[in-house]
Amino acid sequence: MLLDGQTNRLLGYPADARLLIINADDFGMCHAVNEAVMRALPTGVLRSATVMVPCPWGLHAMRFLAAHPEIPFGVHLTAISDWADYRWGPLCPREEVPSLIREDGTFYNFDQMQHFLAQVDLGQLELEFRAQIEAVLAYGLRPTHLDWHCLRLDGWDAVSEVMLGLAREYGLAMRVVVRSQIARVRSLGLPTNDSGFLDSYQLDLTGKQAHYVELLRRLPPGLSEWAIHPGFNYPELLAIESEGHHMRQSDFDFLVSQQARDVIEEEGIILLDYRPLQAVWREAAGREVKAL
Repeated sequence: MLLDGQTNRLLGYPADARLLIINADDFGMCHAVNEAVMRALPTGVLRSATVMVPCPWGLHAMRFLAAHPEIPFGVHLTAISDWADYRWGPLCPREEVPSLIREDGTFYNFDQMQHFLAQVDLGQLELEFRAQIEAVLAYGLRPTHLDWHCLRLDGWDAVSEVMLGLAREYGLAMRVVVRSQIARVRSLGLPTNDSGFLDSYQLDLTGKQAHYVELLRRLPPGLSEWAIHPGFNYPELLAIESEGHHMRQSDFDFLVSQQARDVIEEEGIILLDYRPLQAVWREAAGREVKAL
């Protein structure tokens, strides 16, 4: 764990405070996911969501966020399409981002990620990610941060730099999970998670609720982030993700459970969203502009 109290200090908390961001990834992926996110946000321990703009239900997610400006959210930068029968592609014209797409015009799938990352043109990737951010802004929304869909960025610091540059340009914070990339952000004097990151897809379904409780009990000082994937076991989700739908339903069940609220209160865990981090990132960007 890369912990020296920097993030707690920058956010105004004691060094031993246990801070946790619980974010719902994949908002906009499909209706079953959207409804679960919208139900969980006002009723449980979920603190923010990140919207997948290129997905078929991205507009539905953005319309909800426009109607609820009090809800903090980020842009779930998307360059991977997950399933054989349910795909999406770039917002940019295909001829402008050929290294991002397969022959059918959709993004590469998860199993093709290493090939995708090895050959992607970073300029084209930045162009598409910028288009997704601009689409959110054009809808009148004001995101707090950037994160990404499915990318495994160990060893791909150059891709992280693309997103870091966009975050700083647009006055947003950014999710950072790889040690080298955490160190990079910390070297800029910016708050980031202290290497305490959880992707809920990494948890086994068996005993999952108990595992969540155990993780809360053992949450270390500093800032941690959980990327959770709520969804309802509707026929739509069963058809899209036949092997993973129970995982999404179990995530929703935990997020809205009394047990989750009770354990967080008992442990003195402070739930955050990305707004405090964004304020520090913006202030730092403002200082850089004045220094030029």
